[in-house]
Amino acid sequence: MTGSSSADQTVSDAPTAPGGRGLSPSALATGGLVALVGYASSVAVVIQGLAAVGADTAQITSGLVAVGFSMGLSAIWLAWTQRKPISVAWTTPGMALLAATGPVAGGFPAAVGAFLTVGALIMVAGLWRPLGRWIAAIPKPLANGMLAGLLLKLCLAPFMAIGQAPGLGLLVLATWAIVGRFARLYAVPAAVAVALAAMAMNPPVSGALPADPWPTLSLVAPAFTWEALVGLALPLFVVTMASQNIPGLAVLATFGYTPRVPPAFLATGFASALTAPLGAPTVNLAAITAAMCAGPDADPRPERRWQAAVTGGVGYIVLTALAAVTATLVTRSPPILIEAVAGLALIGAFGGSLLAAVQAEEERIPALVTLLVTASGLSFFGVGSAFWGLLFGGAMHVLHRWRPAGA
Repeated sequence: MTGSSSADQTVSDAPTAPGGRGLSPSALATGGLVALVGYASSVAVVIQGLAAVGADTAQITSGLVAVGFSMGLSAIWLAWTQRKPISVAWTTPGMALLAATGPVAGGFPAAVGAFLTVGALIMVAGLWRPLGRWIAAIPKPLANGMLAGLLLKLCLAPFMAIGQAPGLGLLVLATWAIVGRFARLYAVPAAVAVALAAMAMNPPVSGALPADPWPTLSLVAPAFTWEALVGLALPLFVVTMASQNIPGLAVLATFGYTPRVPPAFLATGFASALTAPLGAPTVNLAAITAAMCAGPDADPRPERRWQAAVTGGVGYIVLTALAAVTATLVTRSPPILIEAVAGLALIGAFGGSLLAAVQAEEERIPALVTLLVTASGLSFFGVGSAFWGLLFGGAMHVLHRWRPAGA
């Protein structure tokens, strides 16, 4: 991607604009890539998290199908109604938290009860209007620093892949570079095609999902235990809000988009609660894939980029039809390979956010602190580094602006 997010014009809150009519081929291509990268880059984490809290093979498959519909329909509705590139994803940090937590009292039904509770809490958060004002008050250099920190690890992945899988890593990188020299729009899709072909040729390994290509749904009656509510639901809610929803809104703000917060939280919270009995984990606003939908490569005109988020939502729904096959295919390959493809797609966004973060000299140090803390992977109490990056950077911002009385 090229260009700086700060260069984009601010997108009004109006539902649409004259220039927003008509299909955008680049937005449609970006949306398809978002679905593929968003699904493939972290599906293994979702499988691991569900298995850790007691889900069996059928329940994992059902959860993947249900969460695909939850993400897809939420993204389509939010992007279509607000005409903004609002991307939705499952809570990857939350699933990592589940994997670290392990079995809970009451087994998987208690975990499902926790998922349902988290969905309800997100809806409550959607009705709490001060949260939207807090997001709008985040200084742009800090928000861009946080975005750059989120993207840095992924942007390093293409080059780390060369060390871990030299042949495949060089092949993917060379495909991206050569195709991009002549047709930049098709560089990343070509790299994705090469990566998928490499995954398909890998020898099969044992996986968590069945070989049946037609997954089925499995209903789980939720159970509510104090242990699961306190030990799982509350941390999962905090992680989802701090590591996904707040950074997701901040990322959109760096590209000039200010979506209405209550509908976004109400939609994702309702979808999470509705699909929880099918084993689906929580869904939330995306951060990294939001940068792909909201960036200039989705479409030169900001008012048409919402189509990328809608297409991404459709892609998530399409992928549910092959949930078992998709997950099995992805788990056959080194995770670094898919991360490498995502990193190539985000190099331009990383450059734009880095430039916007350090452009203002008076905000440079707070923005760099935000970037470094976010990129460090720092985590306390299950809350991811994006939240702590904003917190540390915000503290530096206040400190640099503070002047003693009479000074």
